[in-house]
Amino acid sequence: MELTRIHPDFKFNGVHYNYKELHKVAQDLLKTNQPFENEIGLFFNSWINSNPMIEVSTSGSTGTPKKILLKKESMVNSALATGDFLGLKPKNKALHCLPTKFIAGKMMLVRAMVLGLEIDCVAPTSNPLLEINEDYDFCAMIPLQVENSVDKLNLFKKLIVGGAKPSNQLISKIQNSTADVYETYGMTETITHIALKKLNKSKEDYFTALPNIIVANDHRNCLAIFAPRISKKSVVTNDIVEIINDKQFRWIGRYDSVINSGGVKLIPEEIEQTLSTLIHKPFFITGISDDVLGQKLVLVIENSTKIPDMEVAVMENKSLLKFQKPKQIFYLPQFVLTENGKINRRLTIALLNL
Repeated sequence: MELTRIHPDFKFNGVHYNYKELHKVAQDLLKTNQPFENEIGLFFNSWINSNPMIEVSTSGSTGTPKKILLKKESMVNSALATGDFLGLKPKNKALHCLPTKFIAGKMMLVRAMVLGLEIDCVAPTSNPLLEINEDYDFCAMIPLQVENSVDKLNLFKKLIVGGAKPSNQLISKIQNSTADVYETYGMTETITHIALKKLNKSKEDYFTALPNIIVANDHRNCLAIFAPRISKKSVVTNDIVEIINDKQFRWIGRYDSVINSGGVKLIPEEIEQTLSTLIHKPFFITGISDDVLGQKLVLVIENSTKIPDMEVAVMENKSLLKFQKPKQIFYLPQFVLTENGKINRRLTIALLNL
């Protein structure tokens, strides 16, 4: 597909536009007093210029945010792969409610232009469906938006959820939805998701890679991604996975967050998954320096006061082995978040002044 070609069925907020007309649309969006529309305008401008690359920001959830360059051709190929996997067709209706500043929001617009979707855009708030009552074929959200929209998810046929891992409570809430809901796996470097996992109906506990993508693991059991139409080089991640076959894998946790406590290696994400049924506040597991153990496992909860009943439930939980139980529980009135809403663990831990 030529980058200068926009699918003839593409619509933006109900109006057909071709490649040349996007310049005028971009200028109009840049003049509004809505920051989310300004971001869309900036992206349209960058998409139609002669530069074959797009500059994007990483989220900063697992490190310092950085700027990287992605090929527009690779973004087109990613859009085609998503369309193939989800069965998206020209004239399908899509709702865009993510910040266009980040790759996930940019890719919603690319999918619309490449696949011929009719995309409507609303402000990327925590409750984007508040005034939405019409049906859509496709949407992408972060878990917080899904949480606030559970009663309206039947408006969608296909919904992808990314940006953070959905909690067990949220997954339980969406089981009766008529929408097909998928968790995404990916990152900015892989142009959003490279794999999807069904969260309801025929619920799955593994991710399946998109077309033309192969997965394997390295010597650390971390995921290696081979996606020649998206990246010439393989992408080796710090995500510990269990490989089922060259298209499917189970995500276990982050290699760089493994806690070595007294010689026992503990994966925070596994423990968090167990505790998510007990703790109904934002929280995370981490390791802090300890003279005896090297690192000791601690639980950090976002709340202004202690929650004694919850602490008892955590310590008495029989699903956790003895060494998986926190040696200490900390409370903070507010976590530090990245610009796109993920918990910044490094800066949040710094607030403890340990």
